[in-house]
Amino acid sequence: MPEKTIPLTGAKAAKPLDSTQRGMPALDSIHKTEMFKGKYHIIRTTEVDSYEKTPAALELSRVLRTKQPPAAAVASAVRRVPSTGDNFGGTDRKAAKLSIAKAPIEDFKDVNALIASLPSIDTMKSLKIPTGPTSGRVKQEMRNIRVSGFLYAASREADNDFHLIVGPSQQAPQEEYMTMEVSGLPPQNSPAFGPLNTARNAYKKFFGSKLPGAGYHFYQPPIPVTIEGSLFFDTTHSTGQRPGPPSLKSRMPTIFEVHPVTSIKLGP
Repeated sequence: MPEKTIPLTGAKAAKPLDSTQRGMPALDSIHKTEMFKGKYHIIRTTEVDSYEKTPAALELSRVLRTKQPPAAAVASAVRRVPSTGDNFGGTDRKAAKLSIAKAPIEDFKDVNALIASLPSIDTMKSLKIPTGPTSGRVKQEMRNIRVSGFLYAASREADNDFHLIVGPSQQAPQEEYMTMEVSGLPPQNSPAFGPLNTARNAYKKFFGSKLPGAGYHFYQPPIPVTIEGSLFFDTTHSTGQRPGPPSLKSRMPTIFEVHPVTSIKLGP
């Protein structure tokens, strides 16, 4: 039976929470819900990528270890933004992340088809791709794709990337998700600056003041999205904890990403 009250805070949900819907977060991770654009349900959660060690993520972890954490403390922790500004703030494989592959665009009917086209994780790990800032694209990453799907969740990371968790429709036979990143920006004299800036502005304009912060935002129903971008293998997380919100990670079969996103259209 759908929950009308948020278990973590006791507040009334903006819309009943149906945990049987595909792409839902854990009910005990939800701290606030609200309607968005009259049709989408933003479900704000305490879920973060398990490897995150930003002050925002650490504060959230500390609050959640408290027995019956006060709603105000949870709200304060998740409001903390992991980073500010639009410039890319990371170092791992910076050269690859801020470049666009030189290749024609391949069209995919959905995320399942895109995932099926990717090399295996073991194949990519065998390449021993360096993780330093000058590490460029390898042959398997010299691909540009276009895919239509649905945005199920998103978060903002410490390097100023927005992590988008994209999957097929809720009616698709196979439930799979993939990370697609609206990147922090390179220097303005970079060849990639124009497309990355346009994509970032489109994403920010759609969400306005409802951009995600430290905790993942989930969306019900998921938001239609069409994305173009270059493929990228996240070798930094090929061992240990992988990216993704805990509630969906078991259905994320690849650590390939679309990174950077060069074009994004949200909504029907």
